[in-house]
Amino acid sequence: MEVVAARLRAAGLLGDTVPARDATDTEIERAHAPAYLELVKREVAALEGRARYLSTGDVAVDPGSLAVARRAAGGAIAAVEAAAQGEPAFALIRPPGHHADARRGMGFCLLNNAVIAARAHQAVHGGNVLIVDFDYHHGNGTEALAGGGLSYVSTHAFPAYPGTGRASYRLGGDAVANVPLPASGVSTEAFVAVWERLLPSVARAVAPDLILVSAGFDYVAGDPVGDLGVGVEAAAALAATIGRIAGELCGGRVAYVLEGGYDVELLVRSIGDVARTSDDGQFDASGAAAGSVPERVRGELYEIFKMFPGDPQP
Repeated sequence: MEVVAARLRAAGLLGDTVPARDATDTEIERAHAPAYLELVKREVAALEGRARYLSTGDVAVDPGSLAVARRAAGGAIAAVEAAAQGEPAFALIRPPGHHADARRGMGFCLLNNAVIAARAHQAVHGGNVLIVDFDYHHGNGTEALAGGGLSYVSTHAFPAYPGTGRASYRLGGDAVANVPLPASGVSTEAFVAVWERLLPSVARAVAPDLILVSAGFDYVAGDPVGDLGVGVEAAAALAATIGRIAGELCGGRVAYVLEGGYDVELLVRSIGDVARTSDDGQFDASGAAAGSVPERVRGELYEIFKMFPGDPQP
C-alpha cells in the first residue's frame, strides 16, 4: 500500500486525502458478532511476537493485525463519510474484508470493511446501501451480511475460492445478485458488457442512497492470485458505469474500498483509472456488445433481469 500510494501521489492522483481513524467496537459489532471480535482480540494478544493463522480460517495474523484491521475499517468509514457529502472517495486500505462474515475471518480478511462502513453510514443517515463487488473472488462474507437495507451485487470467477456465489435472490426489499464467470476467464469487452447491464438493473430495483464498491482488481490479466484475463483498462469503464448509476440514483454518492489485487503495477494503473474517471465525470457507456458475453453468463443475466427488473439493455 505504501508503494501504491507513493506512485499515485507521484502521478498527481493522491491530492485530497481524508485521515483514517480506528473503527470502534460498536462500529465493528454492527457487522460482526461480539464473540468473534473477542476471539480475534484474544488470539492476537496471545501471539507474543509470533505469527500464526486465525483459528476461524486462512488469515495470517501477528500482534499488530487487529490494530491494522481497525484502521482499515475506519478508513472505509472515512471514505463513506466523504462520499455521503457527494465527494467520490477511495479507501486505499489493507487487509481486504469481503470474505469475513459475522463469526469468521477467512481469505486474508479479518474484518469486513465494506459492511462495517455501510452500517456506519446507515446508523447516521439510514437508507439503502448497495455494495458492488467486482473482485475475482466472491465476497461470501458480504453476501452473508446483506439485508436490513444492504444489497449486494457481484461478478466473480466460479468455482474459484471460496466456491460460493452461485445464486441470486431477494431479501425483502434488498437484493443479492451473483453472476458467476468462468474461472478460465472472459474477454475485457464481455466483462465490461456484463457490468453495463447488470448494475443498472439491480441498482434501479433497490434504489440505493449510496453505492459502496468492493474494488478488487485481481480480475486483471497477470494478477498472481486471480486473473480473469481482463485488461487493466476495464477499471475506467467500470468506474464510468458506477459513476453514471450513482449520479442517476443517489446524487453521485459512491465510495470505493480496496479488496484484492496483488500486482503493484496493475493496482496503480487500475486505481489511477478509477480516480481519473471519477474526477473527470465523463461517464459514457463503452459500447461493449452483449454478444461478447458467453452464452451461459447471458443466461445468468437474464434470470437477474427477471428478478430485478430495471430496464436493462438487451
